[in-house]
Amino acid sequence: MTRIAIRRALLSVSDKRGLIPLATSLVASGVELVSSGGTAKHLEDAGIPVTQVEDVTGAPEMLGGRVKTLHPRIHGGILANLGEEEHRQELLDLGIDTFQLVVANLYPFEKVVAGGADHATAIENIDIGGPTLIRAAAKNHDWVAVVVSPDRYGEIVAEVDAGGTTAELRMALAREAFFRTAKYDAAIVNWLHGRDGQDKLVLPLEVVEPLRYGENPHQPAALYSSGSSDGWWARATRLQGKAMSFNNYADADAAWRLVNDLPENSVAILKHMNACGVATAATMVEAFAKAWACDPTSAFGGVVACNGELDGATAQAIGRNFVEIVIARSTTDEVGAVLARKKNLRLIAAPPPSGYDLDVRTIDDGFLVQVRDFVTADASNWEFKTRAPTDQERRDLEMAWVVAAHTKSNAIVLVKDGAAIGVGAGDQSRIGAAERALVNAGERAQGSVCASDAFFPFRDGPDALAARGVTAIIEPGGSMRDDEVIQSAKEHDMALVFTGERHFKH
Repeated sequence: MTRIAIRRALLSVSDKRGLIPLATSLVASGVELVSSGGTAKHLEDAGIPVTQVEDVTGAPEMLGGRVKTLHPRIHGGILANLGEEEHRQELLDLGIDTFQLVVANLYPFEKVVAGGADHATAIENIDIGGPTLIRAAAKNHDWVAVVVSPDRYGEIVAEVDAGGTTAELRMALAREAFFRTAKYDAAIVNWLHGRDGQDKLVLPLEVVEPLRYGENPHQPAALYSSGSSDGWWARATRLQGKAMSFNNYADADAAWRLVNDLPENSVAILKHMNACGVATAATMVEAFAKAWACDPTSAFGGVVACNGELDGATAQAIGRNFVEIVIARSTTDEVGAVLARKKNLRLIAAPPPSGYDLDVRTIDDGFLVQVRDFVTADASNWEFKTRAPTDQERRDLEMAWVVAAHTKSNAIVLVKDGAAIGVGAGDQSRIGAAERALVNAGERAQGSVCASDAFFPFRDGPDALAARGVTAIIEPGGSMRDDEVIQSAKEHDMALVFTGERHFKH
């Protein structure tokens, strides 16, 4: 295995974690260090010998530090193909020495923008020299090793001690380097274009976790992220159970988003990304019991999401049933012992979902991108088209509206006393969704309320709901036949609320 010994290294970093130990080890191995600006000062302050870039180039830094390493005496020493006699002779004629290692990371543009920096500050944090160094070294990985992450420093020290870097490592470092510059440029592109009217969108994704397979065993799959994800799953802790699958992640995300749009001590049970039980109660164990009672058959093998701390009593109630995943804000000490016998049950403690607002889906060799739908039970813009709902109806309507927004369209959700009792999801017709929800609810429909994610196109839906004892409906309104729907509600003395906002979920 041929190694390339490191005699000379260029160090130019914004993130200085681990820099001093790395530089100390390199110097101890006889490596000459070349650096500039803040990196050189950091090394000098630590008593580490370093050659300033301007001493190599003969040109001082200029334009307030915007130009430091952009010089032939630097990039010639990085880009030379030493397998070419012509390149070697040209370097000799010009008195340019080569680099075998470039350690560079970039101005913290992503962090600065995420912190709300103004335009001028963001522009000054667009690195030019850093990406150029990285790309040059990565291009010439046959001869140069490029390091863009402090996580690699220990490996580099070990390679130096072993006699130099291998071709395999240099190739791996080059792949990492080109992805880093691509990701950095993507952040700049996305910031410049913004969210409104954005006609360019770059998503640099890297594998976070390989998955056994996708929705079905014959489909390869993996979990990807931008590398700095703030998603709840990236900050969650799996306390027990097997690794998550493709379907597990999809279902858990849907359940966790739904329950976090509801009050504390709410429980949501989802199957195939649709609610089959939702409830809010004074205690978590009561909320779980009410949620499970909605549709126990569908809840079998589902995901249970708890908005609050999971306690021992609730864990015992959950443990009497078969579920795939339990996710909560936190758990008491008792929970682990209660659920430990369920070896395959995935128990997850997770923070609330992030505010990430892009929803990306694929079509044939294309992407559909939209701003994610957010729903609230804010009643300030609600219009009462018939009588005003009672206090209890209003509370139930608020829950039903949130659950309907998280349910595949066409969606009809029936709620009674703080618990979903019937869910019609993904039906091709709205009356079909209503009939399915009513069948699920049975006699419990008497005295319940209904939410529809989009308007009723005909009065047949309200008529069918009223016939089974539903007393109030919440829907967006906007149908050509709204007058007929309103007339139906009046005839049946139903409260009818128009929100003016639709929540389709395909």
